[in-house]
Amino acid sequence: MEATLRSSLISLLLFLLINEGHCFYLPGVAPQDFEKGDLLMVKVNKLTSIKTQLPYTYYSLPYCRPDSIVDSAENLGEVLRGDRIENSPFVFKMREPQMCSVLCKITLDSKTTKAFKEKIDDEYRVNMILDNLPLVVPIQRLDQQAPPVYQLGFHVGVKGQYAGIKDEKYFIHNHLTFTVKYHKDAQTDSARIVGFEVKPFSVKHEYEGQWSEKTRLTSCDPHAKRTITTSNNPQEVEEKQEIIFTYDVEFQESDVKWASRWDTYLLMSDDQIHWFSIVNSLMIVLFLSGMVAMIMLRTLYRDISRYNELETQEEAQEETGWKLVHGDVFRPPSHSDLLCVYAGTGVQCFGMMLVMMMFAVLGFLSPSNRGGLMTAMLFLWVFMGLFAGYASARLYKMFKGTEWKRIATRTAFLFPGSVATVFFILNALIWGEKSSGAVPFGTMFALVFLWFGISVPLVFVGSYVGFRKQAIEDPVKTNKIPRQIPEQAWYMNPIFSILIGGILPFGAVFIELFFILTSIWLHQFYYIFGFLFIVFTILIVTCAEITIVLCYFQLCSEDYLWWWRSYLTSGSSALYLFLYATFYFFTKLEITKPVSGILYFGYMFIASYAFFVLTGTIGFYACFWFTRLIYSSVKID
Repeated sequence: MEATLRSSLISLLLFLLINEGHCFYLPGVAPQDFEKGDLLMVKVNKLTSIKTQLPYTYYSLPYCRPDSIVDSAENLGEVLRGDRIENSPFVFKMREPQMCSVLCKITLDSKTTKAFKEKIDDEYRVNMILDNLPLVVPIQRLDQQAPPVYQLGFHVGVKGQYAGIKDEKYFIHNHLTFTVKYHKDAQTDSARIVGFEVKPFSVKHEYEGQWSEKTRLTSCDPHAKRTITTSNNPQEVEEKQEIIFTYDVEFQESDVKWASRWDTYLLMSDDQIHWFSIVNSLMIVLFLSGMVAMIMLRTLYRDISRYNELETQEEAQEETGWKLVHGDVFRPPSHSDLLCVYAGTGVQCFGMMLVMMMFAVLGFLSPSNRGGLMTAMLFLWVFMGLFAGYASARLYKMFKGTEWKRIATRTAFLFPGSVATVFFILNALIWGEKSSGAVPFGTMFALVFLWFGISVPLVFVGSYVGFRKQAIEDPVKTNKIPRQIPEQAWYMNPIFSILIGGILPFGAVFIELFFILTSIWLHQFYYIFGFLFIVFTILIVTCAEITIVLCYFQLCSEDYLWWWRSYLTSGSSALYLFLYATFYFFTKLEITKPVSGILYFGYMFIASYAFFVLTGTIGFYACFWFTRLIYSSVKID
C-alpha cells in the first residue's frame, strides 16, 4: 500500500514538472468559436516601455479613435499593473482578408509631434488584444531553422537617418500588417483564434485630389494589387505633417490547437540555459543541505549521548558547550514584542506564498488570466492575517505578555503600514507623470477596505484565539540571574555570522530571481511555476538548516542570545537580494529617467523587505524547534 502511494505521489510530481511550461485552461475560460464573416473586435491595451517602466493609455497618443471609447472591466491585479483595456477602430471579419483599410488621417501640431517623439525616444510599444491573446511581433533568429522570438507589442516608431544626412529623424509606424492564425474544426466550418501577430511599417501615404472618407491611396491600393512590404518611403513625425493610418489583415490556418495557443508566447527565452542553470543550482544546494544535515545529526547525537552519560557532580561541573546555557537559553529577548510581530507577519507571508505556489503549479494563475497572480496574492495576504495574529499572540504569551490587543494592532499595521507608505509615495510619483500605472481612487479605496475591513479584523480574531490557548512551556527552567557571556571568537561576531548566514538561502534562489526580474522589468511572461515551487521548497530547507547550524555553534560558544540572531541570519539573504537587484539595474536595464529609477528601487525595496520577513521567520521557527528539541533531550538536574 505504501509503495503504491509513494509511486502515485512521484507520478503526480513528474506530471506537474513536465507540464510546468504549458498553460492549463480551467473551467470558466471557454474557447470562442467564430464562423466565417463574424466580427472580431480588437482591443487596445497600455503603451509600455522597458526604458521608463511607466505605462500610458493607448489614447494618450493621438491615434485614430472609435466613435465612443469603452473601457473593459479590469480585475484588481490588472489595474495595479497599469492595464487599461479599451475598444479600438480596428474591425476584422473572420477569415476575410483586408488590404489597405484606412483608419483615419491626422495632421500633427506641436503638442502631438512632441508626444509622438517622446514615446519613440523612450521606445514605447503598443499592446493590443484579440480573443484574449496579446499582439506579438515575430522576430527571426540568426539561425533560420529556429522558431522566431516573439516581442510583445510593436514599437510606436523608430529613429533613423536618410542616406547622406547626419540629422536623426523620427518615423512613426502607421501601417500595420496583421496576421490572425486560426485552427479550423474538421466537422464544422467554425474556427478558433490561436495566434495574433503584426508587422509594423512606416509609410508616407499618397493620394490624389481632396481627402474624403472614400479617397483611394496611390501608395497602397488593393484594386491595383499594390501592397506594403517595406518602409522605403517612411512617414516622418514633424509638425504640420499629415499621417494616414492604415492596416492589412490576413488569415492563416494553423495546426496549433486552441488549448496550446499560449505555448508559442511562453517559449520566448532560450529555455535550455534556464533548465541547466536551475538544475545546477538545485544540485549544489541539495549537496550542501545533505552535508549540513549529516554533520548536525552526527554531532548532536554524540553530544546528547555524552551529556546523558555524565553521572558525577565533578563531571557535570566540567561540562562545556550548549548544555551550560540551559538556564538562560529560553530567557525572553530584548524587544520581544517586535519579534512576535515579525514572526506573525512572516507566517502570513509564508502562508500566502505556499498557497499561491500551489495554485500556480496547478495552472490556476496562467498568463491567459491577466492580473490573476497579483489579485491572488492580495486576497491570500488578506486572509492569512488570521494566522499572523495567531502566531504572534502564541509567541507573545510564551514571553509572559498580557496585552494581546496591543500585539494584534502592531501585527496588523507594522508591515502593511510600512509597505503602504512606500507604495503611496511611488503612486504619487506615477500620478505626477500622468501614467496609467497610477492606482485610481476607486482601486485605492478597495485596497484600504481589504486591509482595514478584512485583514485587520482577521488578525484580531487570530490573536484572540492564540492568546486563549495555553502558553507554550519551556523544556528547561530559566535562571533568575542572567549568565555572563564569555568573550567570543572573531568569527562568532553577530554581524559576521548573520551576513554569512544569508549567502546560502540567496544562492538557492538567485538564478530563478534573474528570470523573475526579467519577466517583471523586461515585460516577458513568467510561467515556470513547477520549478519555482521546487526552488521555494529548497529555500525553506536551506534557511532552516543554515540557521540551525549557526545557532548550534553559537550555543556551543556559550552565547544564548539566539532569538533575534536566528531571525536575522536567514533574513539577511534579503540584503543580498537587494544588492543583486541593484546589480541587475545597472547591467540589464536601460532606465534613464530619475522617476523610473526611484520606482524600480522602491518596488525592489518592498520585495526585499517581504523576502526578509519570509526567510527570517523560516529561520526563527527552525531554530525555535531545534533548541526546544535538544534541551528536552538531555537530563538537567
